[in-house]
Amino acid sequence: GKKLGYTFNNRNFHNVSLGQGQEVVAERALDLAAKEGHWVILQNIHLVAKWLSSLEKKLEQHSEGSHQDFRVFISAEPAPSPDSHVIPQGILENSIKITNEAPTGMHANLHKALDNFNQDTLEMCTRENEFKSILFALCYFHAVVAERRKFGPQGWNRSYPFNTGDLTISVNVLYNYLEASSKVPYDDLRYLFGEIMYGGHITDDWDRRLCKTYLEEFIKPEMLEGELLLAPGFPLPGNMDYNGYHQYIDDALPPESPYLYGLHPNAEIGFLTQTSEKLFRIVLEMQPRDTSTGEGGVVTREETVKALLEEMLEKLMDEFNIAELMAKVEERTPYIVVAFQECERMNILTSEIKRSLKELELGLKGELTMTSDMENLQNALFLDTVPESWIKRAYPSTASLGTWFADLLTRIKELEAWTGDFSLPSSVWLAGFFNPQSFLTAIMQSTARKNEWPLDKVTLQCDVTKKNREDFASPPREGAYVHGLFMEGARWDVQTGIITDARLKELTAAMPVIFIKAIPADKQDTRSMYPCPVYKTRQRGPTYVWTFNLKTRENPSKWVLAGVALLLQT
Repeated sequence: GKKLGYTFNNRNFHNVSLGQGQEVVAERALDLAAKEGHWVILQNIHLVAKWLSSLEKKLEQHSEGSHQDFRVFISAEPAPSPDSHVIPQGILENSIKITNEAPTGMHANLHKALDNFNQDTLEMCTRENEFKSILFALCYFHAVVAERRKFGPQGWNRSYPFNTGDLTISVNVLYNYLEASSKVPYDDLRYLFGEIMYGGHITDDWDRRLCKTYLEEFIKPEMLEGELLLAPGFPLPGNMDYNGYHQYIDDALPPESPYLYGLHPNAEIGFLTQTSEKLFRIVLEMQPRDTSTGEGGVVTREETVKALLEEMLEKLMDEFNIAELMAKVEERTPYIVVAFQECERMNILTSEIKRSLKELELGLKGELTMTSDMENLQNALFLDTVPESWIKRAYPSTASLGTWFADLLTRIKELEAWTGDFSLPSSVWLAGFFNPQSFLTAIMQSTARKNEWPLDKVTLQCDVTKKNREDFASPPREGAYVHGLFMEGARWDVQTGIITDARLKELTAAMPVIFIKAIPADKQDTRSMYPCPVYKTRQRGPTYVWTFNLKTRENPSKWVLAGVALLLQT
């Protein structure tokens, strides 16, 4: 204000916080300010969506003939999703826009975390050394958990609204605990930070484990002995003043890379590939949907769809005759029950595919009126995406339509082979099930029945073999061999039989055949094991299937931070 020669008092400066019926006040302020050359600040306009069209008209009305010093400043929170934008286009187009974006990268995030404090904060605790060390570790932890989001599901299964309040309250808690106890209560502090302050946002058990593991690595007695690395090449700093810590970040923090988060460099390749695929998909979907024939007799949209549709209908096999299959079976073992459930689910999916394709075929011939469902199906076929009505009846998948359909045919063949004589395949393709959990549960049920063990006292043991599916001619006497799994975030070393670092650019390494058998829960060996989540797809989260304990020589925490998981599809 002063630089421009304005002097402000409350008379020529109107500040209106919207919501709770303040619209009338805002309108009066705008009328007066336009006449007298005052400034108006309208805060939180996202809270009064219905009034915004009146505001737009009011601003348009005052855009001509008002005092030359009249100015309007508007603030709003960002919309949570693209379809929730409420600010009219006219207001956006006619205004100078300033956005406050979160910093990106560990360097900016760590500085920003430290900016919440000052020299006085660092001096307020009588246990200065411990307080400063844990405060800096908390700043690093805060920056890591916020910025790890960019790696998608390999970073966090779900996205969480971690905020600066979590950090500042954690530091207050730290101060109170250090002042009140003679020893540093590491366990209590980690519990409060990981389960309550930050953990209060977390809704997924695997994400909770990740948060807890970071705190176990960053906040422990070794931090006061100068031996703690927050990331490779970045030791926890010693006792410094406030500006010294900022300087230390500039001097010592290695350049931005997945290593700063405990992730493998492949995590970045995966996330950038997915981002660019998404971008190309959007560009493709934005292309004009012109159905006329181009120059040189280019194949039309309808012809492309028609050819694809005919090919699909030709390749789809008949549905499974469940009554006929049941007649062949003497005893309904847990495995056979799973086979029937899978056949039923497959029938529901293939009958919907056939129904919708035949309906579209008639629509394209002009024998049926095109409906919006048929239009959507036509668009999906043309853009090589899986149609909505098929997704609803299918299994999670990230594949394009061509790959998805080929995969569907393979699943049907596997089911046909299994229901041919109902003997368990020598190696089972775990990804081929709608519900892989039911098959894994069947392994436990059949072993528990055979040995007369109570089912709730049984668990699965996974032994990774050194062989591939072709090397097995028959199933094991108990349990099952399963194939078709991939590891993300690391790889399996076949020779030594342990998890090891991934090779650069090999994002998902194929696993050998895994022998899965049921054992009494009290007999399982948990030493030197990494409890590895198994997911159906790279999207992780809700596609969780089971947990397989895998052997490791290194500390399992390394694989937790690296987001190591087994996937049934790549």
